[in-house]
Order: sequence, then structure tokens, then C-alpha cells
Amino acid sequence: MRIARVVTTTNEICWGRMIDERTLNPLRGDLFSAHEFRNEVVEAREFLAPVDPPNIFAIGLNYRRHAEEQNAPLPERPLIFIKATTARQHPGRPIVLPRSAPNEVDFEAELAIVIGRSVKNVSEADAFSAVLGYTCANDVSARDCQKKLDKQWARGKSFDTFCPLGPWIVTRDSLDPDACPISTRVNGETLQQSNTNDLIFSCRMLISYLSHQFTLLPGTVILTGTPEGVGMFRNPPRYLRPGDRVEVEVGGIGVLANTVASED
Repeated sequence: MRIARVVTTTNEICWGRMIDERTLNPLRGDLFSAHEFRNEVVEAREFLAPVDPPNIFAIGLNYRRHAEEQNAPLPERPLIFIKATTARQHPGRPIVLPRSAPNEVDFEAELAIVIGRSVKNVSEADAFSAVLGYTCANDVSARDCQKKLDKQWARGKSFDTFCPLGPWIVTRDSLDPDACPISTRVNGETLQQSNTNDLIFSCRMLISYLSHQFTLLPGTVILTGTPEGVGMFRNPPRYLRPGDRVEVEVGGIGVLANTVASED
């Protein structure tokens, strides 16, 4: 099942169960508690990020070939960082190159896990019971802030619009998260192409590990890492520029597309 959050043609915002690419059965109740889908049909005018997460946890260096392209040893445990929730951006809306750091903004295709219930210290065996579903994400990163100017990741990962999510959630019963093709296209050119079977730490392990560090609240988003092919490690480097169109595709979910614009 696919669950989307949309602006309808009558200018209402709602979650709904998708019937086809533009129509939905709207949800009555709360997505993260008791709810049902009404028999009526609404039409989507615009797709929104499927959740407004209370936290965005992200994992660095979690694909084997991404480690290889930068000659980095495989991590012994997940490398966790946090993106500001204000970085969340909707499908179709622009990634904005910040005035203070516009020159080395990079793309990162990621499978995102959406947590469905509050959970703490969950075992790997039970980890998927906490999952509502999965969506596409772009972990946009200002590399000059991350690597040279700040030498830590908070600012470079958290500028406004630096976490596009969507276009919808595929429920956990409809997807094997550890066997999904994943790719990025910029202006139609494929720059990242891999599969989540190259993950160092599986989705089940990440959920369990994070829950032993933090309480995972309903709506929490976990970005599971990006594969090889990011702009920083290309020769020459390939960074985003105004007018670019970035498409992140995860097999079994769909395509998250955003344009790029200058803050100026």
C-alpha cells in the first residue's frame, strides 16, 4: 500500500491511500494511531513530504562501494548524525543553494525508514514491527561546510530544503528494504546506481541500534546512507547548480524529483 500526503484539488491537506498516481481514499483519524480510509475519492493537486518528522537520524558511510570510492575503512558501528527537521522539503519544490555556501552542494540518494510507533531498545528480531513504511530521501550536503569550513556535519547537512522526502510512503508489508535498486539522476544523467543489498548495516540493525541510543518517536525518519557516485568523489567533482533537476529513485517506491535554485 502507498500512503501519500497531498494538497487536493479543493485545497485541503490530507493523507490518503493511493488508488492510482493522482487519486486517493482519504484517511480519517491519525496516521500513527487509530485510522481508517474513507470510501470517497479525492484528487491530488500537489504531493507533500509524507511526514513532518520529529527527528531525522541519518547514517554516514553505510554502503560498501561508497567506502571504497573514498578509500575509507568499513565502520565498526553505524556513524550517526542528525539533520535539522527544518531541512525537510516537499517533492517538486526546489533545493535551495544557501547564500552562505552555494558552491559545493551535493546529492545523496537514500532509502528512508519511517517509524510508526514509539519504540525504545527494540531487538533486531522485532525491529520491523516499529516501521510504518519507507520513502525516498535526498540527503543534500554542503561539502565545503562539512569537510573544510566547519569540520563537522551539522550546518552542511541541515540548511533549509536539504532533506527532500517523498513522494509517498510504501508500507512495510510491501517492500524488502534490504534489496531495493537505488539511483540518482541529475538532468537525466544517472550518477548513482546501486542496490540496498550493498548496505553495511541492514535496516533491521539500524532501527535496533538507534533505538538503544534514542527513543524513536512516531514519524521519525531514518536515512540509511547513500551509495557510490556522489558529486564530491567524481572526477571532476559534480555539484548542484541552479536549474538542475535531481531525481532520486528507489525501486518499489518511486521517484523523488526536485529542481535546484539559488537563494539569491
